[in-house]
Amino acid sequence: MNWINESSLEEFILFGFSDQPRLELPLFVGLLVSYTVTVFGNLAIMLVFQLDSKLHAPMYFFLTNLSLVDLCYITCSVPQMLVNLRSTRKVISYGGCVVQLFMFLALGATECVLLVVMSLDRFVAICRPLHYSVIMHQRFCLQLAAASWLTGFGNSVWMSVVTLQLPRCGQRVIDHFLCEVPAMLKLSCVDTTANEAELLFGSVFFHLVPLTLIFVSYAFIAQAILKIPSAEGRQKAFGTCASHLIVVSLFYGTAIPVYLQPASPHSATPRKLVSLLYGVMAPMLNPIIYTLRNKEMKEAFKRLMARVIVSQQ
Repeated sequence: MNWINESSLEEFILFGFSDQPRLELPLFVGLLVSYTVTVFGNLAIMLVFQLDSKLHAPMYFFLTNLSLVDLCYITCSVPQMLVNLRSTRKVISYGGCVVQLFMFLALGATECVLLVVMSLDRFVAICRPLHYSVIMHQRFCLQLAAASWLTGFGNSVWMSVVTLQLPRCGQRVIDHFLCEVPAMLKLSCVDTTANEAELLFGSVFFHLVPLTLIFVSYAFIAQAILKIPSAEGRQKAFGTCASHLIVVSLFYGTAIPVYLQPASPHSATPRKLVSLLYGVMAPMLNPIIYTLRNKEMKEAFKRLMARVIVSQQ
């Protein structure tokens, strides 16, 4: 391919789906729609939270953080993918690749921790309802959110540095559509066993450990719900957790195959498609899941729309 030979040494070539040219146009259209929906959906959640005082509760504060993570997460990869899908030179600058690698790691790890924090909030709300306002006070919520972001970005600093310092011996073709650690390790011309072990450790720490904590939280939550005498009470309690459970299933169901399964020695296309689900579909579906399944969110959107209509009259 001529565009590989023409690329500058300061650029990486994102091979993407170049071996499947028939996929490029459908992917472009699908990604453009997904990105638009994700941006408007997550911005809407953040806007409603800010404007509707009835949503100023820990649950919606953490949801707003999740929306911000998802918005940044998809923005650090999809615009570059859209450009490359319609371009003959599928390249990214070295600086752009570094930023993309760092942000993708940071935001992914932040979301892992944030989902645990959200399960903790649901655990306190259902298992310790009389102490909820005392435990989940504003300062503690801010500390939990800050800890999620700091942990995610701290992990990214470590993983980015150990990945970028590997010698590449002139190799610049990344067999992926973004600068991701597993794909970047393949560019190295030295033994990467230690780096792969570090990646596995980080993946276990940020995927399996949080998922285990979430399962433990929901085991206690399930016990508490089953003790509620009325069916209506049980349904209401479960309803406050259902959206979070769906989001957790979607996020970890796509993340674990990407980071915890060994790379296939054959075609990398299936792994790329799973990465699309992980990096694009999950951020798009999260606001839809929360708005469709959450009665308070739907009512808040209706109040906001009513205020907009009145202001325009």
